[in-house]
Amino acid sequence: MNKNLTHTKDLSKNNIINILKRAEIFLDEKKRDILNGKLVINIFFENSTRTRSSFEIASKRLGADVVNLDVSRSSTSKGETLYDTAMNLDSMGPDAIVVRHKNAGVPKILSKYVKASIVNAGDGAHQHPSQGLLDLFTITKHFNTYDLSNKTIAIVGDIKNSRVANSDIELFQRFGAKIILVTPPHFLPNKKLPYTFDIKEIIDEVDVIISLRTQTERHTNPTYASLADYGHNFKITKEILGNRDLIVMHPGPVHRNIDLSDEVMSDERCKVLEQVKNGVAVRMAILEHLLKD
Repeated sequence: MNKNLTHTKDLSKNNIINILKRAEIFLDEKKRDILNGKLVINIFFENSTRTRSSFEIASKRLGADVVNLDVSRSSTSKGETLYDTAMNLDSMGPDAIVVRHKNAGVPKILSKYVKASIVNAGDGAHQHPSQGLLDLFTITKHFNTYDLSNKTIAIVGDIKNSRVANSDIELFQRFGAKIILVTPPHFLPNKKLPYTFDIKEIIDEVDVIISLRTQTERHTNPTYASLADYGHNFKITKEILGNRDLIVMHPGPVHRNIDLSDEVMSDERCKVLEQVKNGVAVRMAILEHLLKD
């Protein structure tokens, strides 16, 4: 079994289904001792609220000890290389190191230098496997099936710069879903998938809408005069949803009234908070899968 999760492809389809089944059990939010005696280190080189907190809570609910490394005060800020930092941490005997970094590929490279399991909590615009798995879990749980071959998922927004989109697309396709990209031309990724510049053109086909945040921190040049200009064309509103039977998701943080309107955020079809709850359960299942003796 692969002891690392740096990419969604590190997991077989059976691995994924087993993780999702375990996540269903972990939704009870009860504390367990499955990882009692294990040590998990969170090292986030990019800011994070949901993902870091989610991994910390997941680890503690499984009985593991957790250390959160303050990167601003770490030796990397004093000139130590990332690899030396990782190997020094590895020498302290952690069982897993959860890593987020602005550069694509860092978790994969680190996995070659350390004995601990490496869990990718987001690397540049490359991958965010735990978010992809919790999104998949949210969808399969809602529809009560792992077979998504009759489901259509619209991914809306800055797809080109989104690590979440990459993980989602790989997983959703493996489980049979049809994917339609909804994005302005300059945010269109190099993927052979159907796309449109106007969600209204395909809204009647859609079972799931996944809205994405505009990744302004990864833009070399400004693409809009303001986010409001972007939102004018790509914001998901109650008017767009109408009375359709679908669900709306977003990995967070949500730009209110740019990605999703206030009305959509409070709509019962909006699963944003459910995704956060599911995220803890899914990350518990991931850690159990990688670390359980």
